[in-house]
Amino acid sequence: MGKAAAVRYGSDRKQFMRLGGEPILALTIRKFLAVSSVREILVAVPEGSLGAVQDMLGSVGATQQLRIVAGGRNRQESVGVCLDAVSPECEIVAVHDGVRPFVPVALIEEAIAEAAVRQAVILGMPAEETVKQVSHKVVQATLPRERIMLAQTPQVFTVELLRRAFAKARRDGFVGTDEASMIEHLNEDVYVMRGSERNIKITRPHHMSLAQLYFEEESRESAADRQS
Repeated sequence: MGKAAAVRYGSDRKQFMRLGGEPILALTIRKFLAVSSVREILVAVPEGSLGAVQDMLGSVGATQQLRIVAGGRNRQESVGVCLDAVSPECEIVAVHDGVRPFVPVALIEEAIAEAAVRQAVILGMPAEETVKQVSHKVVQATLPRERIMLAQTPQVFTVELLRRAFAKARRDGFVGTDEASMIEHLNEDVYVMRGSERNIKITRPHHMSLAQLYFEEESRESAADRQS
C-alpha cells in the first residue's frame, strides 16, 4: 500500500530555528523518513521561501522521497496543495506540523496502520486541567475533562476520504482548524489514539528549553541504540 506524509510548513520562521545545529523542520522530516511505509514527503512552504527551504533541507538527503511545494494562505490551503500533489498510488496521507520534531516513529507507524482500517485517525492527549467554556469573559459551563482531548499530529486519513472532505469544505465555504474538523464536517467518524507528551508543538520561545531537553534525551537514546 503506497503512503505519503504531508508535512505542513507554516508561514512563519519557527522551522528555521535549530536544535543541535539542525533545523527543526529537518528533525521532523527525519522521523517520517524512518517510517518504511512512507513513500513520499511533501513540505508546503510560502512561495517566496522555496529556495531557502530547499537549501535548508539539503542535509536531510532522500531527494527521491522529499518534495517541496508552494503552500497556500492557511493550513487548509497548504494541505490541499499537498493532497493534490500526492502520487496516484498513494492510499494513506499523514498530515503533520513541521514544528513537532519529537513525535515517536512508532506512533506514526501505528497511526498509519490504524488509518488503513478506520479511515481517519488523529493523536490526542487527555486534558489535565479543568476546562471552562467562556463567552464574553463569563464562564458558561465546565466541560468534563474525561471527554476532552487535546489534538496532536500526525492526523492520518485515507486519501479518498480526505479528498471528499476537502471537496465538501470548498462547496460549503468551510474552513477548519485542522483536517479532523473537515472530516467531522463531512459527518464521518474520527478515531483518536493516545499521543505522546513529547510530541510538543514548538510555537513560542519558552518551548525551546523543553525542546532542547527532549533533543538531548533522543540523542542519548540514539547513541545507546547504536552501541547495543
